[in-house]
Amino acid sequence: MKISLIQSDIVWADIQANLVSFEKWIDQVPVETEIVILPEMFATGFTMEVQNFPPPVGKEVFYWMQSQSVKHQKIIVGSVLTEVNGKYYNRMYWMRPDGTYDYYDKHHLFHQAGEDKLMTAGNKPVIVSYKNIKFMLQICYDLRFPVWSRNGYDKQQDAFDYDVLVYIANWPEVRKQAYLSLLKARAIENQSIVIWVNRVGVDGKGLEHSGDTQVIDAKGNILKKATDFSEQILSFDLDIASLQVFRKEFKVGLDWD
Repeated sequence: MKISLIQSDIVWADIQANLVSFEKWIDQVPVETEIVILPEMFATGFTMEVQNFPPPVGKEVFYWMQSQSVKHQKIIVGSVLTEVNGKYYNRMYWMRPDGTYDYYDKHHLFHQAGEDKLMTAGNKPVIVSYKNIKFMLQICYDLRFPVWSRNGYDKQQDAFDYDVLVYIANWPEVRKQAYLSLLKARAIENQSIVIWVNRVGVDGKGLEHSGDTQVIDAKGNILKKATDFSEQILSFDLDIASLQVFRKEFKVGLDWD
């Protein structure tokens, strides 16, 4: 299965500009791509200034994701500043070409940016399945909290809760050493492949982002990585067979707490 990760700049608080930009990016992904993953809050940047957007916030972007998924016949993944019944969520959609979708609401809200004052935290982890591969959806700051992404292992069924951890982010370069370390830790401790999709460019607060979009195997090895500070599409073939072999050879799950 081929997956394409889009590492792009984001125009601060300009939905139309961002939708035009990401539509062009999606047009360029390899035709054999089945899943396209965009950064956190790709249509607005990581802004809490909801007064700049027409209510209900996020509706236009939701329908755009649906239309792009149908047009390209690919799963589109990304998070959207979303308003529902007067509450706001940092909502990550897993949008399918048939119009159906799953979503995950960010659980750990970043208080330093005031996200906790505006957004409502999600209260449950979300795992989606595609072609018998299970993906756990996570957003940015969630990465710092290992209990929230903890994998499970059923000894009788020899089955893991998930196979791939997907993190989308607006995580600035000034704190990149944290995510570079934590991404490998999450892969190793959960015997999972980890996908990281981060933006590049300078946001509306003056913070620069280096991206570091990458794929990490369950041993903590970087399988593929985007060029720092560069807009690009990073495409790769998801190798679940190697993950399954490693899990059978090294059964850490048997000893998990």
